[in-house]
Amino acid sequence: MSLPHRVPGCMAALAVVASVSAFAGPPLALHPENPRYLLFRGKPTVLITSGEHYGAVLNLDFDYRRYLDELQARGFNLTRTFSGTYREVAESFKIEQNTLAPAPGRFASPWARSSTPGAGDGGNKFDLSRWDPAYFARLKDFMAEAGKRGIVVELVLFCTVYDERLWQVNPMNSDNVLGELEDAERLEIFTLKHPRLTAFQEALVRKIVEELAEYDNLYYEICNEPYFGGVTRQWTQRIAQAIVAAEAARPAKHLIAENIANGREKVVSPLPQVSIFNFHYASPPDTVALNEALNRVIADDETGFQGTGDFWYRREGWEFLLAGGAIYSNLDYSFTCRRPDGTHVVKTSPGGGGPGLRRQLAILKKFIEGFDFVRMRPDSGSVRVGRGPVRALVEEGKAYAVYVHGSSPAEITIDLPAGAYRVEWIDTKSGKTAQSDTVQQAKGSLKLVSPPFIEDIALRVTRAPTR
Repeated sequence: MSLPHRVPGCMAALAVVASVSAFAGPPLALHPENPRYLLFRGKPTVLITSGEHYGAVLNLDFDYRRYLDELQARGFNLTRTFSGTYREVAESFKIEQNTLAPAPGRFASPWARSSTPGAGDGGNKFDLSRWDPAYFARLKDFMAEAGKRGIVVELVLFCTVYDERLWQVNPMNSDNVLGELEDAERLEIFTLKHPRLTAFQEALVRKIVEELAEYDNLYYEICNEPYFGGVTRQWTQRIAQAIVAAEAARPAKHLIAENIANGREKVVSPLPQVSIFNFHYASPPDTVALNEALNRVIADDETGFQGTGDFWYRREGWEFLLAGGAIYSNLDYSFTCRRPDGTHVVKTSPGGGGPGLRRQLAILKKFIEGFDFVRMRPDSGSVRVGRGPVRALVEEGKAYAVYVHGSSPAEITIDLPAGAYRVEWIDTKSGKTAQSDTVQQAKGSLKLVSPPFIEDIALRVTRAPTR
């Protein structure tokens, strides 16, 4: 079923245009030599960020340029944002100054408002047959601003509606819609039970894909946390098919992500359209090994609920990426509309964030990018630790990226072929080399003892160049 969409007669909003044009190169893709990783603008890529709570586009009070400047300053290359089919309210999840909870009159949705009052958020009702040109201008400007800073956007098309209060303000609630729409329950909107609503959703997907076709810094997530709210597999596949169909005639195809679970889960029947499998709170990162056979990107694209201390989220990132994950997106509650540069001091939100943590995650990104990680695999037993857990990525005989936390000092044993090796211990909080040496190793086990550390430390072992 296809529903026509009318464009409002007044086109003044289209005066707001993207500040730079889209990049002409191919979009973010799976790396052809190792599809567990990504290729972006010609370079092997892992995506790492510590980003805001997904309201950058839909919250008109959020200054996303200042936000993107902060990500760029840290060397981050990812942000995650919601499309505007879902919003929150001020009290949602006890999040301080939640960017997903716009102030009255400051919510931007792809669907236009009508002239009829009565929506649950205090504004006029939505007309699902019309687009809001100002919204799409803002979305495209956000994409362009992110792109010129080298930042990839994970655009989340839909999101589970967690409770009735959120349903009261949702644009897909028939009480908030002008014209005829099925009177769906909250837990029915992401099923195929209501054909007219599904048709509006598919039309929106086509519109977004059309508008963003030329941007290289983009991938789509179908639905955030579908496992919390009546989302059916048939609906998920329908949306994935809608993305693919909308791009069928275009040479450039964008990757599609599916949010699988909180924590860990083995993907049993992957959708053929999906290339990125997203998990939340994936600590420990067991889900990476569970899904090794997929030979696709595994992502940890939301963190939280471990207090405000930096260590928990730093450790989650290090462990996930050294287990073989390719995307780590820390949810950073220090970004607010009042402080879009991420300097809000987090107190009661269900997670952490702030400049200190971002500095530490920037160290992680630099560390990973110092390796030819496309050629590396999660260690299968050549790296061992005397006490506590260890995570390692390995290219046998050439490069070893190791992370340990717990008791200090750490005693590491690595099985190595004969040769000279450069050994560097890296402070995960400062990025400084705490200790370094070159060792001549006969074939067998090399035993290393770390310098003293607090909480955690990283180890880089690389084959020394021959003279």
